[in-house]
Amino acid sequence: MARFSFILFLTLFANSTLLLASEKPNIVFFFIDDMGWADVGFMGSEYHETPNIDRLAAESMVFTDAYANAPNCAPSRACLMSGKYSPRHGIYTVGDPRRGNHKFRKLEPTENKTVLADEFITVAEALKTNGYTTAAMGKWHLGADPTTQGFDVNIAGKEWGSPSGGGYHSPYKYPNLVNKKKGEYLTDRLTDEACKFIEQNQSEPFFLYLSHYAVHTPIQAKESLTKKYLAKPTSEHHKNAKYAAMVQSVDESVGKVLKKLEELKLSENTIVVFTSDNGGHSGATSNYPLRGAKGMLYEGGIREPFICRWPGVTKAGSKCGEPIIGIDLYPTFLEMTNTATPERYELDGQSIVPLLKDATASLDRYAIYWHFPCYLQGKGDPHGGPFRTTPAGAIRKGDWKLIEWFETGRKELYNLKSDIGETINLLEKHPDVAKDLYATMKAWRAAVKAPIPAIPNPKYEP
Repeated sequence: MARFSFILFLTLFANSTLLLASEKPNIVFFFIDDMGWADVGFMGSEYHETPNIDRLAAESMVFTDAYANAPNCAPSRACLMSGKYSPRHGIYTVGDPRRGNHKFRKLEPTENKTVLADEFITVAEALKTNGYTTAAMGKWHLGADPTTQGFDVNIAGKEWGSPSGGGYHSPYKYPNLVNKKKGEYLTDRLTDEACKFIEQNQSEPFFLYLSHYAVHTPIQAKESLTKKYLAKPTSEHHKNAKYAAMVQSVDESVGKVLKKLEELKLSENTIVVFTSDNGGHSGATSNYPLRGAKGMLYEGGIREPFICRWPGVTKAGSKCGEPIIGIDLYPTFLEMTNTATPERYELDGQSIVPLLKDATASLDRYAIYWHFPCYLQGKGDPHGGPFRTTPAGAIRKGDWKLIEWFETGRKELYNLKSDIGETINLLEKHPDVAKDLYATMKAWRAAVKAPIPAIPNPKYEP
C-alpha cells in the first residue's frame, strides 16, 4: 500500500516538483560481483592490472572503509535496492539457508526469501518519479525481471546468481541479450549495451545500474588476457591468471563507459560510482590484509573497494575513512538528484553527500550492522568447523567491531584501526567495549525484528 500511494502521489504532482533535466546529474553505477577489497590497483594489487579503475579513483573520492550489507550476493543487492537492512526484507543469503552437511548444523537457520517483494520501493522506482530513465544491465538476482521494480530496461537480468548456459562465453541466451555464435565475452557485451543505452538517452537524465556478473564464478576469461597473465610474474597474494584476466575485462568495461561519457560530453553531468557486492571468493583471490573472504562477516567478506566521482563536488584524489554501507546509496542517490524520499517509506541508511563534499566530515551515525542467520558451506570457520560461516551477527562502531556466533554465543572483539586483519580478539582486554557494542546490537535487532536461530537441528550429530 505504501508503495502504491507513493507512486500515485508523485505521479499526480510530478510536474510541480521536477527540476529541469539539465540540472539533474546522470548516475552510472558499476556494481561488480565478488570483487575483493584488494583486487584493484588503487587498493594495492600488484598483479591485477586496472588502469582505468585506478584513473577513476585518482579523479574521485575513495572510501577506505566501505561495506556491503552482507557477505554474499542476493542480500547485499536486496539491501541496496530497498534501502533497508536484511531483517526488513527477509533476504539473508543465496537460496537455501541450510547450505552444508545437515549433521554439522547445530541450529535450524532462519528461513530465507529469494525475491524482493513488490511492497519495497526500489531506488530505481524512486528515481523514475523524478524523470530518470533507468536501466539494469547484468546480474539482478532479486526476482525474474527488474522491469517490474522500476527499471525501464533489462539486459541479461533474472533470478540467476551467476552466468547461465555457456557462462561468460557465447553462445548464451539472456533476457534481451541473445548470441548463438561462439566467442563473444559477456562482460564486453554488457559494456557495449551500456554504451548504447547512454548514447540513446543522452538528452535526458538516466540511472545506469551496470551490474556485471564478473568476477563471480565460474572463473572464465578471454584467452588472450589469460595468456598475458600466465606469462606475468605473480604477486605474493594474487596468483590466479584467469581471475586476473576477468578483473582486467571489468577494468576495460569501466574505461569504455568513461570514454563514451567523454565522447558525448556527459562527463561533467554524470556521477560515477564503483563498488562490489561482497568480498572476494577465496578460491579465486586473496583479500589480504583483510581476514576471511566471501561468505564471512570478517572484513574480507564485507569490506569493498568504493569510488565516487561527482564533478564539482568530490575532490580528485581525496580519501574518506568514515564507515559507509550499501544501504547508504539509496538516500545518497536521492539527495544527489534532488529526488523526494518515498512517502511513508523508511530508509535505514544515511546519505553520504556530506562526506562527498568534505572527506573529513562525519555522519554522526552510532553504528552499522550485519545479520546473517544462515549457514554457508566451505572453509573458513575459525572454530574448526566445515562452514565458511555459521549463523552470526556483527556490529561496527567507530574503530571497534564485535562478531557474535549464534550457535555457541561466542563473541569476538577487534579494533580495526590497529588490527585491520582481525588477528587479536580483545574481548577479555576490553570487556566494557564489548558490553556496549553487544547491548547496541541487541537493541538494533529488536528494532528491526531480526530473528535469532534458536531451534536445535534434529539431524545434528555432535
